[in-house]
Amino acid sequence: MAKGPGLYSDIGKKARDLLYKDYQSDHKFTVTTYSPTGVTITSSATKKGDLFLADVSTKLINKNITTDIKIDTRSNVSTTITADEPAPGLKAILSFIVPDQRSGKVELQYLHEYAGISTAIGLTANPIVNLSVVAGTNVLALGTDLSFDSATGSFSKCNAGLSFTSSDLIASLSLNDKGDTLSALYYHTVSPLTNTAVGGELSHVFSSNENTLTVGTQHALDPLTLIKGRVNNYGKASVLIQHEWRPKSLFTISGEVDTRAIEKSAKIGLALALKP
Repeated sequence: MAKGPGLYSDIGKKARDLLYKDYQSDHKFTVTTYSPTGVTITSSATKKGDLFLADVSTKLINKNITTDIKIDTRSNVSTTITADEPAPGLKAILSFIVPDQRSGKVELQYLHEYAGISTAIGLTANPIVNLSVVAGTNVLALGTDLSFDSATGSFSKCNAGLSFTSSDLIASLSLNDKGDTLSALYYHTVSPLTNTAVGGELSHVFSSNENTLTVGTQHALDPLTLIKGRVNNYGKASVLIQHEWRPKSLFTISGEVDTRAIEKSAKIGLALALKP
């Protein structure tokens, strides 16, 4: 287990990754190359129905400074500059998108043995201020995630979460959407040798009295092939197979079917990621 409680985004992350990560209904192709000077160049193309999206990103690491620049087909230029540990446990992040003048943001992250703090402020006249704090240990942690909109003088986000972690089990409880949604997440490692795990999420929306239950599992057929599956209480079932056909290069195929409407076509997603 990692040292310290981590950041608020880490609460329930293992279960969310098991249930939702890499599932898609689009077609995505990604190629990553490395230049002799140490620059990482990644080209990505995604087909969403009749819509085609593409972007090119570069990453340059100089000592503890990482600069990411991404250009997409909509002529947006996204830049992220990260300073890793300018002081012990501290990370500073500056991000902005051109031509969006309201996208600038400065974020500070601090990790301690008994706390994880992340704060961000928009670089505008009336910024949105984000603050998340987690206190505890790598076993039990309690945190909150807040966003304050100075333009309206109100909180746009107010979440709270609790996490328990053992050697083979992670359970979390969170209250989101300003107290309107209660979610419980569960992740259990069945066999580390075969990367076999089970997980689930149960959420309740108080305003609509709606419950959603999603359960899933994963298992490594061999050291290079992973299979995942999930189903929810609305009858939607998904399966994913991911194969590392060469080191760091992954081929992923996923499908989703509505068991309550079999006559509808299944959704099929493909993703190919190539790295040298």
